[in-house]
Amino acid sequence: MTRIAIIGAGPGGLTLARLLQQQGFTPTIFERDTSPHARTQGGSLDLHAGSGLDAIQKARLEAEFRALARPQDQALRIIDKTGKLLLEDHQDTTAFIQPEIDRAELRSLLVASVVPESIRWGWKLHSIHADDNRTYTLHFENGQIETFDLVIGADGTWSRVRPLLTDATPIYCGVTYIELGIDDIDNRYPELARFVGRGSLVAVDNNRNLTTQRNAHGHIRIYTAFRALIEDIHIDDTHPARAREQLLALFEGWNPALQELIRVSNDKITTRPLYMLPTGLTWPGRPGVTLLGDAAHLMPPFAGQGVNGAMKDALELTEALVQHTTLDKALHAYEQAMFERARKAALLTAEGLEMLHGDDAVSTTVAYFRQFIAE
Repeated sequence: MTRIAIIGAGPGGLTLARLLQQQGFTPTIFERDTSPHARTQGGSLDLHAGSGLDAIQKARLEAEFRALARPQDQALRIIDKTGKLLLEDHQDTTAFIQPEIDRAELRSLLVASVVPESIRWGWKLHSIHADDNRTYTLHFENGQIETFDLVIGADGTWSRVRPLLTDATPIYCGVTYIELGIDDIDNRYPELARFVGRGSLVAVDNNRNLTTQRNAHGHIRIYTAFRALIEDIHIDDTHPARAREQLLALFEGWNPALQELIRVSNDKITTRPLYMLPTGLTWPGRPGVTLLGDAAHLMPPFAGQGVNGAMKDALELTEALVQHTTLDKALHAYEQAMFERARKAALLTAEGLEMLHGDDAVSTTVAYFRQFIAE
């Protein structure tokens, strides 16, 4: 039996583990987090037909997913900084077309779907050593050592597995998010709740925007986005009151309700510079090692490709391991298809970056989203 290590228990790694276990494999998942709830998992995301939703179906988790997903939050409105409506998506919000789900709830669903003892919580990978017999010895920061025939890096932006395959490293894409949040908005701030509505609201100006995103349990996340050098972003997120003052100064002259969103946000404020790997990244195949998700094709979230791409990777890697007679053939088939799929997704994402965060963003943002609504 092939000894398989999956590094990282995010949506991609957990989806892979679930699918492999259904096929009789016994992978071990190593996760640096000490528990599923050790840290925040980010905001809401939408799963797409042909990728994330297909993986949910193949993993036989449709009922569990539907119980947690929020199709009512698929709505989208785009306004300018004065509050003028530019575009609205009238999509049927009762249909499971691209249903929203909180990232934390998706992770919990996937954690519950795998064999519990297959996840090693609190095992942070320190280094990997390639052995002479085509196996790999993994050294963990807790002092433990394990050996595997196949190591799959599902460990995100700063992957410890990636250097075995390529010297490519993430680069700053030119956009930084400052993330804020409001708890229990419907009860505490009903007027603001009506203003932001269901789903997502995007307020756009040239080279900056403010987006609100509905999460479960009456929480909304607010993303203020700036196209600028990292060193030119002067938001002191270690002092929330000061950070709100700095953000309000940057959004001076914007619609009062948009400013109020910043003013009443809670004290959890996070600066998130966005990184990417080179578009079209490939590597020569190496026996017994591969990557999926952000470890393989990191890109900013301008086309909704991140988690969907990782879950698609998990699905196609499982199929390759089942269909091919050797590990080398399976990894080659998986990687060649993944390279092309990731290249197309990265080009779409780059288009989104230019249209959402450019000098003419007010008009180009509308054009960008209109193409998806037309579909």
